[in-house]
Amino acid sequence: MKFELDGKYYPIEIERKLGQRNTYIRVKSDLVIHVTTSKLTSNKFIINLIQENYSKIIKMIEIQLKKQENNNGFYYLGKKYKINYIDENKLYLDNGNVYMNKDYDTDKFYKRVAKDLFLERLEYHYNHFSRNIPHPKLRIRKMKSRWGVCNIKTYNITLNLELIKRELKYLDYVIIHELTHLVYGDHSSAFWSVVEENFPNYKEIRKDMKEFL
Repeated sequence: MKFELDGKYYPIEIERKLGQRNTYIRVKSDLVIHVTTSKLTSNKFIINLIQENYSKIIKMIEIQLKKQENNNGFYYLGKKYKINYIDENKLYLDNGNVYMNKDYDTDKFYKRVAKDLFLERLEYHYNHFSRNIPHPKLRIRKMKSRWGVCNIKTYNITLNLELIKRELKYLDYVIIHELTHLVYGDHSSAFWSVVEENFPNYKEIRKDMKEFL
């Protein structure tokens, strides 16, 4: 079973689960259309459902293609650098170019520069935050599906290393988001009101970030 769009065909993968009641459609990062449904759902029902949701699936494919475009290559603070391979086992930036060994672990570079920058921005926003909150501790790690995490018991804020690839405004928003969890642990309207107090255009930022992760 395949999905056709502009002469291209995208495979449809069906996962039938015992006890599953509803049917869900999503497009994975490898552009496979993944259908999760019950053991009893017929292929005919799935085909009809895909036809009914044709425009939504196209939009999901477009988002994944945009993500691929935004993650293909070497990015640093929102700028894409032209990659030049060198024999030396190092990485450095110069005038829109990145020079690095083919086997160089780029995460080493990202972790080194993120450590100071993320801490600096976290301290800045903590000191300018509109509410009284405990002083947070910073952790940095790569995450596949979340930009940030806040542990409201330990006051640990974990930021996704991938943020170092994006413009600074995205890092700032995520920090504000996680600091707000030290006021409200949920995503209630009160939570979003505090986010807006500290980051008025957060809705625009959230929309943009869907094209990265």
